[in-house]
Amino acid sequence: MKKILLTGAAGFVGYHVARRLLQAGTQIVGIDNLNDYYDVGLKQARLDQIKDAPGFRFQRLDIADAASLGDLMANESFDCVVHLAAQAGVRYSLTHPAAYIESNLVGFANILEACRHNGLPPLLFASSSSVYGASERLPWSVSDNVDHPVSLYAATKKSNELLAHAYAHLYGLPCTGLRFFTVYGPWGRPDMAYFKFTQAILAGRPIEVFNHGAMERDFTYIDDIIEAIVRLIDKPATSDPGWNAVQPDPASSSAPYRVYNIGNQQPVNLLSFIGILEHLLDRRADMRLLPMQPGDVVATYANVEALRREIDFSPRTPLDLGLARFTRWFRDYYRV
Repeated sequence: MKKILLTGAAGFVGYHVARRLLQAGTQIVGIDNLNDYYDVGLKQARLDQIKDAPGFRFQRLDIADAASLGDLMANESFDCVVHLAAQAGVRYSLTHPAAYIESNLVGFANILEACRHNGLPPLLFASSSSVYGASERLPWSVSDNVDHPVSLYAATKKSNELLAHAYAHLYGLPCTGLRFFTVYGPWGRPDMAYFKFTQAILAGRPIEVFNHGAMERDFTYIDDIIEAIVRLIDKPATSDPGWNAVQPDPASSSAPYRVYNIGNQQPVNLLSFIGILEHLLDRRADMRLLPMQPGDVVATYANVEALRREIDFSPRTPLDLGLARFTRWFRDYYRV
């Protein structure tokens, strides 16, 4: 029976990871600072779904608090750390940069240090498709260069990958970075477009459609994200014996380090996406077509060959099916 430290346990992905692992009999210590970036009531409602599950303990803790995090790690013996806590959101980073520095940089460094000084448990951490930034070479591969972020959020996630590699190299800490592509589904984040669109359409309010709808996203259903995470927990990063220092592959290393894309490999046009939502909600969307926003990219598209080779799995849930599950949950949760 494994014992896992799960950061961001009240978050969208964190909650679903906890639920899946608890069903499998895993012991989980979940931490979260329950900040008010979005509705704290939704975060608490997620925790309420799992708080009484056998093997689950929750502690309100901020990863930027190095002393408290270090004490927790010193007093427990973890088989793995799944690090999902972060300050999320691209646009929010334009107006609240300090939140990203504190959580995504200072907090991540604290996680690495806590792992380093407490038995080197394998670390899986959330990165993001945002790291690909200005690159228009699609589909995005983990072997691509990611040196041109277009938002502070993306820059912090790229920094996480660099810091993780350094700790893997220096201390032998197994580190696996997970580049998530536009995750959606029940219990999702209210700051995401699919959530805001659903909320606005049902309330009869206009939705803001950026770049006049000429955008594509590789929407990835939450269950597929969780399946990949659970399989990767059982395959900690190892040194790649074939890694070539003359032609270095950014996705692997002579150190125990790996990076994987987790995406659905089927980019969907934003207007087509809205059309699916309209059909599921049986409502027409009042669209306000707006120009491109700073920090956004036109298209995302995941190459998941590395993930498929490693765990014999790749996301596969069709968008219409995933959105149907989300809208059913939304109507039930908000009683609309």
